[in-house]
Amino acid sequence: MAAISAALVKELRERTGLGMMECKKALVEAQGDIEVAIEEMRKSGQAKAAKKAGRIAAEGIVAVKVADDASFGVLVEVNSETDFVARDDNFLGYVQKVVDAAFARKEADVAVLMEGELEEARQALVQKIGENIGVRRIAIVEGGVIGSYVHGNNRIAVLTKLEGGDTELARDIAMHVAAVNPQVVNKEDMPAELVEKEKEIFKAQAEQSGKPANIIEKMIEGRISKFLAESSLVEQPFVKDPDTTVGALAKKAGAAVSSFVRFEVGEGIEKEEVDFAAEVRAQAGL
Repeated sequence: MAAISAALVKELRERTGLGMMECKKALVEAQGDIEVAIEEMRKSGQAKAAKKAGRIAAEGIVAVKVADDASFGVLVEVNSETDFVARDDNFLGYVQKVVDAAFARKEADVAVLMEGELEEARQALVQKIGENIGVRRIAIVEGGVIGSYVHGNNRIAVLTKLEGGDTELARDIAMHVAAVNPQVVNKEDMPAELVEKEKEIFKAQAEQSGKPANIIEKMIEGRISKFLAESSLVEQPFVKDPDTTVGALAKKAGAAVSSFVRFEVGEGIEKEEVDFAAEVRAQAGL
């Protein structure tokens, strides 16, 4: 028979939520027939995930772990279908395993990290809880002074990296990032295409005023300056002391902000609108 293609393995992974090696083995045993492979995986108890993998998991939690010397940190998002499961002790225990593994291996590639034991544990958890569960993304920050902050309900988490300063300052700035959600560290970091897009919007708005072209140009410049200041971390008023900017706060402590990573649960995932009454009727055969 023909060799099992990578595309076929990928399709089976997407349909079952199982690991690459498990999918390849199942396809070999099924002689390349994906439907037979899924059927056999379900029979073996592996693929309760097959029914769940297509369901949108936009709830869950974010979690962090930082080295004792603050030189390294890892940030992880693990999703579930419902907020109820996100509070379940079994789910929380699994998230901790993922964080510990990513930290120990310094591995930010989800596919690589999940091969083997963690994927088997995920499958077992899906079967036990009955929801689609997935490790969505991992970020690693190294060097400098690392600070972390996790919002009380574990829905927003941040890692910041400072050159100079201490962990308390890094944590305060991470808390600010969690609350205010800046787009970049410095205004110079803002992508040029995004600045141009904003200029076009401001220009269209300004032209409606009927003012002369030179005045409109100054209006646009002013709006762009305001946009960059509001979107750049070091330009923003610090949440705990609005009379000083984050940049000035860091400078006073002999530090500078190098980078930050902010994860918010479910951001960018298109959530499915569910008519629960219709779902109940469908399940009841009404």
